[in-house]
Amino acid sequence: MASTVLVLGAGMVGICTALHLQQRGFEVVLVDRRAPGQETSMGNAGLIQREAVEPYPFPREPGFLLDVALGRSAKVNWHAQGLWQMGKELLGYLHHSHPLRHAVATAAYSRLIAHSNNEHAPLIAAAGAQDLVGYEGYRYVFRTPEAFDKAAQRAEDLLARFGVRFQAENPAQLAQAEPALRRPLAGAVHWLDTWAVNDPGALVQRYAQLFEARGGCLMVGDAASLQAQGAGWSVNTTDGPVHAQQAVLALGPWSDGLIRTLGYRLPLFIKRGYHQHYTPTAKVRLPMLDAERGYVLAPMQRGLRLTTGAEFAPIDASSTPVQLGKAEALARELIDLGQPLPEPPWLGARPCVVDMLPVIGPAPRHPGLWFNFGHAHQGFTMGPVTGRLLAEMVCGEPFCVDPTPYSPGRFG
Repeated sequence: MASTVLVLGAGMVGICTALHLQQRGFEVVLVDRRAPGQETSMGNAGLIQREAVEPYPFPREPGFLLDVALGRSAKVNWHAQGLWQMGKELLGYLHHSHPLRHAVATAAYSRLIAHSNNEHAPLIAAAGAQDLVGYEGYRYVFRTPEAFDKAAQRAEDLLARFGVRFQAENPAQLAQAEPALRRPLAGAVHWLDTWAVNDPGALVQRYAQLFEARGGCLMVGDAASLQAQGAGWSVNTTDGPVHAQQAVLALGPWSDGLIRTLGYRLPLFIKRGYHQHYTPTAKVRLPMLDAERGYVLAPMQRGLRLTTGAEFAPIDASSTPVQLGKAEALARELIDLGQPLPEPPWLGARPCVVDMLPVIGPAPRHPGLWFNFGHAHQGFTMGPVTGRLLAEMVCGEPFCVDPTPYSPGRFG
């Protein structure tokens, strides 16, 4: 009889974990309260970000922090309640963002990012999802020559250290490449190895269909009902309780709530984000980050998606899409956005860890329980490689990446 595993969470990380366990002969039941790809995985810029070898540190520039505190920036918004609840974790995030500690995090983070394209590629092919993916890259665009020059120097450094390919584009080259731009810009860094997905939720759904086609079981259930039962684990679903020998928690921003019921206190917090779709009068060819203003424009099947930066607020706090309004005004300086689609802005949460590294590995005090969460901004990018790494750990196989930096036990 094959070994059985419950995977809780049907976002990109959970789906990929289920696929890799299935590939290794496990009978896998994937459980979520919603259909695959309907939470955090669908609400992002849709990028498989090979260039994102450095995790996002806590900003340390006094001018930026003052703008955020006074509500003048589109990059960050905050709720007083969120800062109060996450105060300890945000201080930890600031501590780990010191340049020396950030460099240590980057060394571990970049090893996962390096596998992103190679791990997505066979899943895209097997799922028949080539129609969803573009391979032409992603641009950081700059309004001032000083910022462009600094970014080009950083790109040269990333090329030398991590092999991240790019092309620096001057104002004329950028204007030719993106004729939808309505004003001259100082230039762009065009990241050549980043892939753009025109419907992120649909890619997760294609991966889920592949999982089912290979014999996997997808069920609707309540992860909060997880409990140890005998030598294994059980969870309640709409079809009744389901039992398995092992369980994987891949619940993204909801992981913290569940692990607390099991007695774990890991330094986790969330960053919320928003997006809205528009109908521009001219086509934007590739996704672009307005690097000095902190929002992304990404062409999608539903229109041009405007995504925001981070909002520090409780996961269940009311929607406050003030960043969208600020980002829309800034984006209209560059692009004729047209009208927003007649739908509410999307709101979701990113699962973050104070040291900027995901949590991957065995639960320290519960045999047969595994963690795979805390991917912050890059769960969509890293889902396949961290799913593979977790499956290798479950099976005792050689590791594609040394798992030590991501251990759930690293916080004591």
